[in-house]
Amino acid sequence: MNKSIRGRALTGTALALATATVLTACGGETSSSADTKSGKTADATPAVAVKEPLVATFDGGLYILDGESLKLAKTIDLPGFNRVNPAGDKDHVMVSTDSGFRVLNAADQALTDIEYKGAKPGHVVRHAAKTVLFTDGTGEVNVFDPTALSSGKKPSGRMYTSAEAHHGVAIELADGNLVSTLGTEEKRTGALVLDRNNKEIARNEDCPGVHGEAAAKNEAVGVGCEDGILIYQDGTFTKIDSPDDYGRIGNQAGSDASPVLLGDYKTDPDAELERPTRVSLIDTEKKKLRLVDLGTSYSFRSLARGPHGEALVLGTDGAIHVITPDTGKIEKKIPVVGEWQEPLDWQQARPTLFVRGHVAYVSEPGKKALHAIDLETGKKITSVTLPKSTNELSGVVAGH
Repeated sequence: MNKSIRGRALTGTALALATATVLTACGGETSSSADTKSGKTADATPAVAVKEPLVATFDGGLYILDGESLKLAKTIDLPGFNRVNPAGDKDHVMVSTDSGFRVLNAADQALTDIEYKGAKPGHVVRHAAKTVLFTDGTGEVNVFDPTALSSGKKPSGRMYTSAEAHHGVAIELADGNLVSTLGTEEKRTGALVLDRNNKEIARNEDCPGVHGEAAAKNEAVGVGCEDGILIYQDGTFTKIDSPDDYGRIGNQAGSDASPVLLGDYKTDPDAELERPTRVSLIDTEKKKLRLVDLGTSYSFRSLARGPHGEALVLGTDGAIHVITPDTGKIEKKIPVVGEWQEPLDWQQARPTLFVRGHVAYVSEPGKKALHAIDLETGKKITSVTLPKSTNELSGVVAGH
């Protein structure tokens, strides 16, 4: 998850207005620079080997760090507001730029020539050994096997174009069916399902403001709505309503280890920025929705899942809240960073949570810091201070 923007966040400061037409989600000192046309680093500095690399964005570039030591291995200049997501293999990360999706070889610490061009590159979804890109400006969906990126050439893969361009998302299931959102630039309404030949086999338009996706155990796929969540499983759509008339679930996190999806939850349709304290837990087997009050707010970069399916939320109190998804019980709170507040502009930096295996990585932009936390013990493994404050945080992740 994925990673996605707040659905109504494209208001606010001049920076957001200026760049919203370029990128959607839902940009110090440099040791090297990148030729953004060729995708090659500009100098010949030999790359320092990194283990399970992490990639963090800062204003105008990318940091590549060792996933174990957090040592800064490489800095790449890349102008603009950039976003990062796992590509789905052990070496690569997808970078959303002003020209489209670009592929970064994080292991080799260099941008490649592989690019999926198009305005407003949006969601990147990994599932069932496939990676799916949704380009909002064109409605184009690209599906490929991420292990093919190691060839250095653009992978051959499936392509589908939505009836109309919109801020959307798509996911390919294990049987080859493709779930993709429906909408226009002005209004998003639901989702459809296409078979392997891109023939429509199912549709549901009872999901106003559809945004974000996540997959749960037994391949139950959820897409968020302004009044609940829409679940697709075994050929059937099921709508789970929010307890409020306006109860928006716009960002979700799923786990193969749990049938319960974790989602955000907002109830004020008129707020410039709502800072909710409740999250949603959606049981895809029982088709029920539970709300959990954290006692602290959070942001769209706060949701993740642990190695055992536990629900994780990075609160503005500075702690990771660990929730048992079946019961909604907050099992523990792991202090990581200082207290913070979500900025009005969605593109501004705020602490971000990225989980890989048993380790949670948390950025602390106010201190230009990055921390690694052992989720089993709750203890800090290591921390690092970087030249500049970081914004988005991601890394290589093999598998789905």
